[in-house]
Amino acid sequence: MLADVDTRGTPGFEGDKSDAETSLAEGAVILAELQEKLFAGNQMGDDPRRVLLVLQAMDTAGKGGIVKHVMSAVDPQGVQFAAFKKPTEEELAQDFLWRIRKRVPDGGMIGVFDRSHYEDVLIGKVRELASPEEIERRYEAINEFEAELAASGTTIIKVMLHISMDEQKDRLLDRLERPDKHWKFNPGDIDERLLAPMYQEAYQVVFERTTTPHSPWYVIPADRKWYARLAVQHLLIEALEAMRLDWPLADFDVDAERARLKAS
Repeated sequence: MLADVDTRGTPGFEGDKSDAETSLAEGAVILAELQEKLFAGNQMGDDPRRVLLVLQAMDTAGKGGIVKHVMSAVDPQGVQFAAFKKPTEEELAQDFLWRIRKRVPDGGMIGVFDRSHYEDVLIGKVRELASPEEIERRYEAINEFEAELAASGTTIIKVMLHISMDEQKDRLLDRLERPDKHWKFNPGDIDERLLAPMYQEAYQVVFERTTTPHSPWYVIPADRKWYARLAVQHLLIEALEAMRLDWPLADFDVDAERARLKAS
């Protein structure tokens, strides 16, 4: 149960912040090479495989920090990032997955969703923006959509960054007290915070209805930013290692090209 997760815990890691920073730097080297192999395999060998990292959380939980401190280690040409905000009028006129399908990563890419189709069964449920029947339909539609992605070679990593109310309050106060962070503050964050118990219930239903063998959920304690970043990095590394990636074979005669180059 989500309520049983220690938001300050560091499961699987026994070190402190300094140790985590060292591990993150070491992991960055590994992640960068794996990502390059994934990208190269598609560019030269037409390997269709890809990774989709879905980041969900309450405000201030650290989604942006994951993108900045984890994904910055890899070649940006191999990453496709999508941040899903409030739907536009055009998007609202379509099925909720319409705008999501348009941003699915291409082969050889690591796609990152900062919020995602899950907003439509979280905010939609808590704020009663859709009927209970429609919310139920969306759970099934999500499962079918993610099954399609998996069948087409997509490794899906769904992460919920779990932050405590006390830590969120401290981070919101920090944004208010620092002029350089005012741009990050949204008065609506406080309104959403007041609904936290309802969101926790909505997340629990999401986990129960949309966790599948090909699309599992990972709840990561997020009160310690350094731990959350390290945990997500390791999930990416494990997913890429499981692909057994290798450098693609040249589709030209290496020796002949070497000889031509030397003679040029």
